[in-house]
Amino acid sequence: MKNTIQAILFGFKELLSWNTMKYALISGFLVTLLWVGIGTMLWETLIGLSSHILEMVPFSMVRSNGAWMLSSFLWLQLVLLTFALIFAFFGNIILRSVSKEKYTSFSLLVIAGSAIFWGIVWIFEGGYIYQQFLKLLTWLPFETVEKGIAFLIGFYLIYNAIVVTMVFVTSLFSEPLITTVEKHHFKGDEVRRDHVFSSVGYTLKDSIIFIVASLLAFPLLFIPVLNILVQVALWMWLIKDTMSYDAAALTYEKVKKEEIKKHRFALWNISFVTALFNFVPLLNLFGPYFGEIAMFHYFKAGTKNEKN
Repeated sequence: MKNTIQAILFGFKELLSWNTMKYALISGFLVTLLWVGIGTMLWETLIGLSSHILEMVPFSMVRSNGAWMLSSFLWLQLVLLTFALIFAFFGNIILRSVSKEKYTSFSLLVIAGSAIFWGIVWIFEGGYIYQQFLKLLTWLPFETVEKGIAFLIGFYLIYNAIVVTMVFVTSLFSEPLITTVEKHHFKGDEVRRDHVFSSVGYTLKDSIIFIVASLLAFPLLFIPVLNILVQVALWMWLIKDTMSYDAAALTYEKVKKEEIKKHRFALWNISFVTALFNFVPLLNLFGPYFGEIAMFHYFKAGTKNEKN
């Protein structure tokens, strides 16, 4: 457990370094831009597909899950609004007080703090907010409810596409990223390169499995609470299965799945922390890089301990 905590802390520390942020910001911007463009072109198709699926779901379930989704959407908007207001009112003070090198790190801490603050509010008042949205959806005609939920489902599909693509991109650029990390913290060692290409193929296979599993689990999205648990479980599986192989390929001469399975408890813990990034926009772009670095540190520290 100690090694797991150290790996997680190391991941957070490296995440705030300019080298990691450079990869996350550039790749995150391009991936988001790509899927926003695709989503814009296919938006009517996505809404039509979502509406067709909703026609097969009982109205009571649509209404209940709609209230839950709207509550989550409101939380998301408040997080982003709080972040924007802080920089709107205190932007000049922040620019004078925070150096350029630490500005991005400070921004991430602000949005994380905003998410935690509103998360606490939702813990205590989430039930009341949910009931108010439930009343609203009860007053609205069914077609309005259906269109509103279809919009949120379309947004969810695009967001998930960004998450999966970021995992793939992180795997693609894992070698240069981890090489820099290793030079700073594990001097004298070299990143293994023999299995990097195969790890990208492994990531592609996992991404396809994730998409198929998400489609099969789609009906569960209409069951409050369970939908969040299912989504987190799917994210955790993708992160754990993909990045553990990726990190191992950069550490060991030959990747052995039996060796990875010995550390599954630690890897699941790191995957859970990584999956939490996906609940906050912008932070979700950094999640895969955090997971990659944390798992690499875990494996690398383990090999060091074995030598000693």
